[in-house]
Amino acid sequence: MNDKATKTRMFSVKEQEELTMRQTLQSVYDSLKEKGYNPINQIVGYILSEDPTYITNHNNARALIRKIDRDELLRSLVQNYLKL
Repeated sequence: MNDKATKTRMFSVKEQEELTMRQTLQSVYDSLKEKGYNPINQIVGYILSEDPTYITNHNNARALIRKIDRDELLRSLVQNYLKL
């Protein structure tokens, strides 16, 4: 029997949440860039103020970013910045 078929795979909800958050943020970034905005400034403005008007409606970006928990996003950003 194949060795892979007998081993149990581990699934991490946290890793999946991080991946989803990263993909969403990338999509929002791309939408902002397509519309000619400075994506970093706009995303930072949103994170600091929670004002969704910093994010364009283009490609449904505003609705997408509102699905991300800002506290989790900040935690993840700091953790990745510090490589923890």
